[in-house]
Amino acid sequence: MITLSVVVPVLNGEKYIADTLSSLCRNARHDFEFIVVNDGSTDATADIVDDFTRDLPGLTMLRNPAPVGLADARNTGLSAASGRYVTFMDADDWLAPGYLARLVEAIDGLGCDFVRADHVQVEGRKRVVHRAPMARRGVVLDPREAILPAGVRTMVDYPYAWAGIYRRSLRDLLHFPGSLHTAEDRPWIWRLHREAATFAVVSLAGVFYRRLVSGSLTQVGDERQLHFFDAFDLVFKDLEPEFMPKAVRNFCALLAHHLEIADRFTPALRSRFEERGAHMVRALPPEIVSESVARMSVERETTLRALVPDLPPSPHVRVRRDREET
Repeated sequence: MITLSVVVPVLNGEKYIADTLSSLCRNARHDFEFIVVNDGSTDATADIVDDFTRDLPGLTMLRNPAPVGLADARNTGLSAASGRYVTFMDADDWLAPGYLARLVEAIDGLGCDFVRADHVQVEGRKRVVHRAPMARRGVVLDPREAILPAGVRTMVDYPYAWAGIYRRSLRDLLHFPGSLHTAEDRPWIWRLHREAATFAVVSLAGVFYRRLVSGSLTQVGDERQLHFFDAFDLVFKDLEPEFMPKAVRNFCALLAHHLEIADRFTPALRSRFEERGAHMVRALPPEIVSESVARMSVERETTLRALVPDLPPSPHVRVRRDREET
């Protein structure tokens, strides 16, 4: 029987995929399977993966003739998974030796639906540990109780699917909205925390996440970035009223962040992005938006009020600025 399925989507990943698979070799176990979803790559990715079939037991590669995007590529891997647990990995990241076994040990010992972990952010030679925003570690918790409070960074602001391990019996809760080609992790993490029964956070940082990689979706400025709004439409859909202040704050902080780096957009795309942003802000409860914006940094408040000049001021006296969600 397979204990853990590791799903690795990849599109034109020849630069880093060997590092990724080498790190999986240092995590291999007879009851682990590794599912690489080759999402229509046109470079040497497939050849490199094939070269690892002898060195990495349990490795299989699924091929999409044409790219379908990260969300659906992950869903393809999920559909093929047979493990009791599942985790995800991006094709430009790598894992510390023995990390996967420690993840399995953690969820086995806690007996919860999913476990979230810390990670190491990599920029060149720089390494920085990023902790999941939950102080209570190694105890089983209610995922809904980790969504609030609205004004501080919480677990829904830590959406990385690869920073954790999940019971495959969660089924549809693990599937990503395939209509999205970016920001797919936002509605995914919100649904997981709203609908799963139990979770835990552990102090384990074994994922090395390469940031600012050329060609990654965080770096491109094409029309896929408009899916940010579609992602939050899914977050807001049927959202319980008690969570609305958090979701609004989450959206506004990320919108301000995107506007701060909007130079990557063409003028036409920037105009469309700003138009959709202003429309969506105006459709949200104005008093919640005003309160959320008033508690952001002065720079982000200025950015959002320039986007929506008719945004009313907060009725409350500002006493402090809360931490940003990005």
